[in-house]
Amino acid sequence: MQEVVNIIVPLSIAFIMLGIGLELCFRDFRRVFTHPRPVLTGLGNQLILLPLLTFALVYFWPMGKIYKVGFMLLAACPGGTASNLVTKMLKGKVALSVSLTAFNSFIIVFSIPFVMQLSFLLLGSDTKQFELKFTDTMQDVFLTVILPISLGILLNEYFGHKFTDKFHQALKYILPGIMLIAFLAVIFFDESQQEVNYLDHINLFIPLFLLNFITIATGYFSSRRLHLEHKAAYTIAIEMGLQNSVLALFIANQILKDKDLSLVAVLYSSFSLITTFLIAWGIKVYLNNRIKKVD
Repeated sequence: MQEVVNIIVPLSIAFIMLGIGLELCFRDFRRVFTHPRPVLTGLGNQLILLPLLTFALVYFWPMGKIYKVGFMLLAACPGGTASNLVTKMLKGKVALSVSLTAFNSFIIVFSIPFVMQLSFLLLGSDTKQFELKFTDTMQDVFLTVILPISLGILLNEYFGHKFTDKFHQALKYILPGIMLIAFLAVIFFDESQQEVNYLDHINLFIPLFLLNFITIATGYFSSRRLHLEHKAAYTIAIEMGLQNSVLALFIANQILKDKDLSLVAVLYSSFSLITTFLIAWGIKVYLNNRIKKVD
């Protein structure tokens, strides 16, 4: 069954990114690079502010040292592809979301080992040395994100709206459906998920829910303080709420070989997609209405 999951999840992500690409064009990304402040704000939030907020939370929260390090591992793995789909569903800035995912894929090769070594040192757990292979992480991102979304953009650019309009309405239902199938496959068939009794870890769910809410709110309000528009701000908020749990699980299980360390990522992935969508939707609707009243 694990082999089935290993096939379904990457294929699902690739199909989702292809669908997202069908509704984008190259000029969407041109705007991202000609006006880089949203990207720089998003990267700063994810790579600096997110680990700092997480450290402040776990340092004072009563839990085992290995779980505190697990929180830090999760915080060090920003920008899962699920955030691209949630951003699309909430009509945020998809090009910004995809750009953050791509940039993070380069940077985390260096940032994750740094954050983890510091976490082991400051939180008092046994120090473990490791490194991420640049070629492995970039190969995954290229095959599941960059290649399919580029194909979607090329189809949109060269075949025009006559081609993409046929799929536009259907994609609203197909893409979330694919994500749901992948999510269910992980929950019911992934070995790391099946070994977890969720009711035994209620004490970890509370700080995880807090982390999810705090990081989303911080992502939004910090972006607004830097004078980003509402749409860009809640796009960054979504990025802050949805971490790359798959990468965190890989590092914990395959590189560091510690099941306890992977538990935090397993628990977070079980609810963060739903809660991030709901919180971001609330921010989008409620604060957008307030902004309109002020204007």
